[in-house]
Amino acid sequence: MSETFTKGMARNIYFGGSVFFFLIFLALTYHTEQTFPVRSNADQLTESVVRGKGVWERNNCVGCHTLLGEGAYFAPELGNVFKRRGGDEGFKPFLHAWMKMQPLGVPGRRAMPQFNLSDQEVDDMAEFLKWSSKIDTNNWPPNKEG
Repeated sequence: MSETFTKGMARNIYFGGSVFFFLIFLALTYHTEQTFPVRSNADQLTESVVRGKGVWERNNCVGCHTLLGEGAYFAPELGNVFKRRGGDEGFKPFLHAWMKMQPLGVPGRRAMPQFNLSDQEVDDMAEFLKWSSKIDTNNWPPNKEG
């Protein structure tokens, strides 16, 4: 091997490394595309879930809350609120009661506005939050209360 590092050697390392990392990128992209449908539970989308997502967007819930780590950090994470607040039996009654009580008026506590949602809108929001809680997030959020 030569004692000097030539331009040709540098070029070969550059192009070889570029090809190697491009192939790694393609392999990771392929792996992600293969596992995404299983992790996202897209096959469980219903009309109610879609309507609930619409309620979420129209009321700009992400302006205060996070969902699966995305959004503002003013209010609690809602990616696991379905599990935290009763699951299948207790979540809808909890959400109906919670939305009707707002704002709580507790001094020194952040206040959630009253959105005056219909019972159907709250049910749809509950279905959306239930659906989002079943997405495989690699154990996000890291603690129970979000």
